Amino acid sequence: MADRIQKIVTGLPDLTKVTDVWAVADGRVAQGDPAFCADLGIALADAYGSGQMWQYRSVFDHLLRLLATTPGSENAAQALRLVFSKAVTSRKLDRFTASLLASGQEAEDLAAAFTGPASEELRACLVHELVLRSVAVEETPGVAGWATSPHWRHHPLGRLPLTLSDVEGLPDLPRYSPRGSSHSMPFGPSERRAPVKAAGAPVPSAQETTTEAAATAMACAVANWAEESNGRIEARLFDLAAPLDAESVPNALLTLGLDCLSGAGRKPALSVSVLPPDRAWAVLFAAASSGGAYNSGSYGAYGRLAAWQSLAALAGCPEGAATSEVEARVRDCVWHGFDAGTKWFEQVAWDIGLTALSPDRRRLAVLAATDTD
Repeated sequence: MADRIQKIVTGLPDLTKVTDVWAVADGRVAQGDPAFCADLGIALADAYGSGQMWQYRSVFDHLLRLLATTPGSENAAQALRLVFSKAVTSRKLDRFTASLLASGQEAEDLAAAFTGPASEELRACLVHELVLRSVAVEETPGVAGWATSPHWRHHPLGRLPLTLSDVEGLPDLPRYSPRGSSHSMPFGPSERRAPVKAAGAPVPSAQETTTEAAATAMACAVANWAEESNGRIEARLFDLAAPLDAESVPNALLTLGLDCLSGAGRKPALSVSVLPPDRAWAVLFAAASSGGAYNSGSYGAYGRLAAWQSLAALAGCPEGAATSEVEARVRDCVWHGFDAGTKWFEQVAWDIGLTALSPDRRRLAVLAATDTD
């Protein structure tokens, strides 16, 4: 086996395609030899992991996906051995691996992640990737002991609940295979929506109260679009002189001087629709977990965290509020989705417009994001 691995490692830079190497790996796993794939991945990482050679990146990604998404505890264990070799360990890889494992393995087959060599980052991510898939982690052998231990509550993910809330519903998660992944996006150009156009009702005057901290918090879920892709974000907060009727939100948007709606109102028309809170959460979660045009997002666990952070800030919750408090506040707000065919929105596939009207109807939070390839 060592000779076969060495031959692949040595010849990899000269390959114009790597599908034959994929086929060898597929065959080994099918024959019940996942250790070969882990050994091959580790050898490749030792030889090429510090560079950007496309052949290495393609084969390593295939090996990891193959091991993580092929059901069986030994396949899962070998995937973990691969990602914790010294040449490849990273926080980003931990997050990706957790998402792969949770999607491809039965929870009971993931005990090795909590009993053997694994980082706290991967374990924390794996717990919440399982929660997102409706796994009762507090009752799952091999997972429950770590998931319910107080020692990891200092972790950024440690404040998230270990069960899904009603606002989260059943999240739409990516479908992985050794060849890639796919997912749906609950956002996009206006022609994909059933909009309600603005009417002519009067609106109270508004004073902008946006701070840098508030804008950053509201934009948590879409920050990766700007940081890792070509995205633009507008996050703003307004206090209203009098209570605003929910039906008048479309008109209010046209009076706020929003960059994303510059020129909107007649041609192009503003499109606005009422959203239930779970739809707003779904939009934020998809943006955070799946990313924009040129990046892969934060995956499920950190996508969940970012979605709650944005939702809390949009709803006007104090920093550090418990998820249960945020959920109650979110339900008392009125949520709308909006967009327009302005030059600001790219109108490709990654367009978001959300507003949250506070329970007293005197605070309006606005978040818009757009990205393109």
